[in-house]
Amino acid sequence: MNRRTVLFLMNSDTSDAMISAAAEAAAAQQNHLSCLLLAAAPVLPMNAYGALPYGGISVSDNWGEQLAEAQTRQQERVDATEALLARSNVSGDVRSVICATVDIKRAVSLSARVSDEAVIAANLRDTQEIMREAVYGVLFHSPIGLRLNGSASQEMGRIFVAWDSSEAAAAAVHAALPYLKDAQEVVIGCFDPVMTAEENGQDPGTAVAAWLSHHGCKVTVSQFPSGGRAISRCIQDRAQEFGADLVVMGGYGHARILEAVFGGTTRSMIEQTDLPVLLAH
Repeated sequence: MNRRTVLFLMNSDTSDAMISAAAEAAAAQQNHLSCLLLAAAPVLPMNAYGALPYGGISVSDNWGEQLAEAQTRQQERVDATEALLARSNVSGDVRSVICATVDIKRAVSLSARVSDEAVIAANLRDTQEIMREAVYGVLFHSPIGLRLNGSASQEMGRIFVAWDSSEAAAAAVHAALPYLKDAQEVVIGCFDPVMTAEENGQDPGTAVAAWLSHHGCKVTVSQFPSGGRAISRCIQDRAQEFGADLVVMGGYGHARILEAVFGGTTRSMIEQTDLPVLLAH
């Protein structure tokens, strides 16, 4: 029996219903649910006075109080979440992270490195900076997949894999393997494939389809022209035509100075909310 650890990324506004749904899904699969409660620390207000090198910086007197209040609120939500998990009879734990927004990716990545999959609570989208850092932390600083959208207990009967022979796409397929093996039908979708040995191969998608078939998956391969449209739009259209319960794809990005920047297709697939998607890098 494959018992997995699912990292559930949430904040203090994540509803009891969302947490309970994640807990019940984990309990049904005998998984361990590790809840990570994320919050940005109050901004440290500083005022400069005088001219350097003789001036100085003063810190607001009530910043410590603001931080203490935030930590108290976090702990109250931790306690409430632990009570929810106990009522759901699930193996689980709850941890709190309260830090500068730019440090959230590191905190998330450390937990992701000892988990099997990360799931983001839908309401985390309401805090865009925290959402971005959490996604970046999982995708680019851990070896696991990230699942967005959809219900925690949703059946994954039909899965669409966006395949381009890249390392990221391969990582996503490996991360999604438990779902792929249980699916009734899997489509490998290749968009504008370059049919050379150096790029996508002479018959794009067939190698990964053969590998999945050895695992007992029912797989078909389809090649699609984009017609000049954005690949993210093509993926969504083809996946919806197929009736996909999950889209599996590689996540791409790069660092611009110190800012996390997602590739265009990755960013669009993260921003959309119509299709459940599992990404890995």
